[in-house]
Amino acid sequence: MIKELLLKAAGKFFAGLVIISLLLFIPAGTIKFYYGWLFIIILFVPMLAAGIVLLFKNPTLLEKRLNAKEEEDEQKSVLLLSGLMFLAAFVVAGLCFRFGFLVLPKWAAKSGAVIFLAAYVMYAEVLRENTYLSRTVEVQENQKVIDTGLYGVMRHPMYCATLFLFLSMGIVLGSPISFAILLAYIPIIAKRIRNEEQVLEEGLEGYREYKTRVKYKVIPFIW
Repeated sequence: MIKELLLKAAGKFFAGLVIISLLLFIPAGTIKFYYGWLFIIILFVPMLAAGIVLLFKNPTLLEKRLNAKEEEDEQKSVLLLSGLMFLAAFVVAGLCFRFGFLVLPKWAAKSGAVIFLAAYVMYAEVLRENTYLSRTVEVQENQKVIDTGLYGVMRHPMYCATLFLFLSMGIVLGSPISFAILLAYIPIIAKRIRNEEQVLEEGLEGYREYKTRVKYKVIPFIW
């Protein structure tokens, strides 16, 4: 099982690396795209480290995270919209750099990288707290409501982490236009949460009561 999982994870990792590199450097017209290299480093180095840890510590969770096949029709549209959003953001960032249009200074990109890495730490903590996490909306066998740690503050800390991850991407890539494009993640994730909570209320015992105890979905006192 470990060998098969390793091959699957490695395949997705390198495919993602190649695809994102092409989407960034071809529009930029050069490999001397500082913002592109910064983004690739802070995205794929932690991803590789997290994958190795999960492979040996919790291969079941890693397998869940690699499975992106949604059964819910509404979630399929969420995945499509997210994919189009990232495609546009990456290509636009490369084009902005190529033509020198609205490019942020390097210090701003570095500041964005700090936010990105902080959000990645939160992402890792959520994975540690909730071993039922998968990339698809579903209720798993023997799943229980997690209401401790970050889950005692907000119902969807994973989406809080990804919100800061994705919004900081545009800053790291040095493109205010990419940042504006990535703001589309807010209504996209709101749509996903709405459907996910319906599924959890119907299939996960105790989730309705959990919602009454923890009022905030993503950001305390705001959302």
